[in-house]
Amino acid sequence: MLRTWLTERFGLEVPLVGAPMAGVSDGRLAAAVSAAGGLGMFGAPATASAAWIAEQAAVAAASGRPYGIGLMAWALEERPGQLDAVLAARPALVSVSYGDFARYVEPLRAAGIAVATQAGTTREALEAERAGVDVIVARGGEGGGHGRDEVATLPLLQGVLDEVSVPALAAGGIATARGLAAVLAAGAEGAWVGTAFLGCAETTLSGAARERVLATEETGTAYGRVFDVAQRLAWPPEFGGRALRNAFFDRWDGREEALAADEAARAELEAARAKGDFDGAYVYAGQAVGLVRRERTAADVVAGFKAARELLARRFDDPPA
Repeated sequence: MLRTWLTERFGLEVPLVGAPMAGVSDGRLAAAVSAAGGLGMFGAPATASAAWIAEQAAVAAASGRPYGIGLMAWALEERPGQLDAVLAARPALVSVSYGDFARYVEPLRAAGIAVATQAGTTREALEAERAGVDVIVARGGEGGGHGRDEVATLPLLQGVLDEVSVPALAAGGIATARGLAAVLAAGAEGAWVGTAFLGCAETTLSGAARERVLATEETGTAYGRVFDVAQRLAWPPEFGGRALRNAFFDRWDGREEALAADEAARAELEAARAKGDFDGAYVYAGQAVGLVRRERTAADVVAGFKAARELLARRFDDPPA
């Protein structure tokens, strides 16, 4: 068994966190990842109600294992009830990222909840450390969903490990035991993984969306703000999103100002989402999507990461205990 700060803090079998993918991970996926020995999380969409968070927290907690919830700081400004619901649920870990997250750290920690923040640069990691978070997620530009696209995972992880003293997890591009072994060898306390779970039936993705994921090669993602602008979402502009490349993205990439005023394009995206037409609708995924080749259960995915110990043992005379 690999032992790190992450496994010891939360009683895990493998140093792995299932990323809180809003709109993809709900309580069911979180429970499945936790039951398999990782730390499952679900993400609260920007418009999620307090009741929805409470409902999904109950589902996640049903595994009897620790779980976590992901919140978006910019969305909390409009929906403070989300924080109240999380505090009432008392998950083991809460991630608050993307915006003015610092104000939420102390209330969560005072409730006995560990706090994580995703950082896309070493400067952001230092700011998170000063804010008092328990763990920093060094998220590289390879990662799926939202975040910065300024630094790749490996150079970012090295910078964060050199500069901060709190535990750090690596995120972005990690989808197999080889990736987990690599970041553990570098000094991370574990991996924060999302894309590897996109082929799982426990996600909220439709069958058509999963098929699209499984058919996409490693070069099939694109990063930008097209889908956020089209939906008129208030994401801070520095946090774009990485998703499967499609015709809608290609048509509007670089034309976001025009897109922001084009109501027909907005309606087109909404219609594509309603129909499950993924030439228009988005599926957020990272560059590791090419490693997701078949449908598996969340338990199978977590089990696959356990091979990281054997990989490390082959390379080091004194592998982690």
